[in-house]
Amino acid sequence: MRYKWKSGQWAFVLHRVSGVALSFYLIMHIYVVSSLYDPQNFDTVMAFLNQPLFKILEIGLLAAVVFHGLNGIRVMMIDFANATRVHAQIFWVVLAVSAVLIAVGAVPFLMHAGVLGH
Repeated sequence: MRYKWKSGQWAFVLHRVSGVALSFYLIMHIYVVSSLYDPQNFDTVMAFLNQPLFKILEIGLLAAVVFHGLNGIRVMMIDFANATRVHAQIFWVVLAVSAVLIAVGAVPFLMHAGVLGH
């Protein structure tokens, strides 16, 4: 028998994945920031982090923060506002609002990286 993935399962998995990604980012961020005490090391690290790959990863960070935060509000609505019967509709609203916020937020990253014109 094949299991059908529905919105609740997707919300569960995406929330966990974004949470793990944010935890990993936080650990890496603390490590990088702790290595910036030396001015020469600072310039080297900043040059490394200014590569296009890291601009894409910053958009990924934005996506994780936005989705995780909005889905967390969805979970609270289900738990505390008796929204269980409309949880699927709320999930699709969370995805739509997340997509809009990520797109709007990605524009400054891409402009700064030179991908989009000024």
